Amino acid sequence: MTVTASEDWRNAGFGLYVHWPFCQAKCPYCDFNSHVAREVDQTRWLAAYESEIRRLSEDIPGRVLNTVFFGGGTPSLMAPETVAGVLEAARRVWPFANDIEITLEANPTSVEADRFRGYRDAGVNRLSMGIQSLNDDHLRRLGRLHSAGEARRAFTIARETFDKVSFDLIYARQDQTLSEWQAELGEALSMAIDHLSLYQLTIEDGTAFGARHAAGGLRGLPDDDLSADLYAATQDICASAGLPGYEISNHAAEDAQSQHNLIYWRYGDYAGIGPGAHGRLSNAAGRFATDTPLQPGAWLEKVERHGNGEASRTPLPTEEQAAEYLMMSLRLAEGMDPLRYEKLLGQPLDEAAILPLEELGLLERRDGRLRATVQGRMVLNGVIRDLLPG
Repeated sequence: MTVTASEDWRNAGFGLYVHWPFCQAKCPYCDFNSHVAREVDQTRWLAAYESEIRRLSEDIPGRVLNTVFFGGGTPSLMAPETVAGVLEAARRVWPFANDIEITLEANPTSVEADRFRGYRDAGVNRLSMGIQSLNDDHLRRLGRLHSAGEARRAFTIARETFDKVSFDLIYARQDQTLSEWQAELGEALSMAIDHLSLYQLTIEDGTAFGARHAAGGLRGLPDDDLSADLYAATQDICASAGLPGYEISNHAAEDAQSQHNLIYWRYGDYAGIGPGAHGRLSNAAGRFATDTPLQPGAWLEKVERHGNGEASRTPLPTEEQAAEYLMMSLRLAEGMDPLRYEKLLGQPLDEAAILPLEELGLLERRDGRLRATVQGRMVLNGVIRDLLPG
């Protein structure tokens, strides 16, 4: 597809991200923008979301909306009526694609069959479940509020309600062996799943785990060799089960990939609303990065008092767009289009940087695309560093 620089997003589509910042409890490993609140005025929050959707539609009118993603936090704490209201507001200003994907994240602790049916009736057609482990001891150590049994029951309810269901697991946990992870992953794959998001546990600054690790706690974390073995086993087991890795941490059966996340990785446009939401938006003036205040109260006040929940809107020069496209697209098994990169930057990738990475087996060229190999995706930060100009 030939498009101008301001319409580069058309190569990947347009999505809406809705951030619901509230949780029942803060997980000790979580560095997402989530907050514990006893009561939430959902009528007020819906009005704010509707206001932001109307405002953003004035920037980018007439687009076809390909995906909607309710993330958090714990969006399954939203009333189904709130979800329905957000979707109605979006439908009023952007035509929905015939095959629109509408995803909602859920935790097993907030699962009720009636609530799930409410989300389905509101328009949600894909559920992403934060299960994290099928081992009760490890769930406790991760600070999760549900048991493995509750997770399995929640998944059954989800499968009976939605055509597409994904769930997340965290591995490389404390004292987890390779054989334990292989068995757990095998169980997950036996649950009629068609999409898995599988993340290695990372210790982030500013989290409870980060503070504990800095104080000498969190014993039993895997070393680099075991982490590499866990990653390699994950790729092999999922591929053998018909869920190959289409992105570094995501595995899916054919036609079950997360279309919303593909918009990110293929460097499309997405409007982000809610506290801490980010966006990438293109119009005749160029492409912009948007962000919002992290604190729920601050975001709500900006919307209600000023009619604009953005904290900043920053123009993205074409060299930054090209770098972002490279960094995101090389996460995908399909890789990147070098011609698209060249059109954004005005010059091609440096052949002298590509060749050594090919010789090391970290990059490969196929069907006009440049891809990181399985080995290359294990050291992707270094690969990207070598490819970026300067």
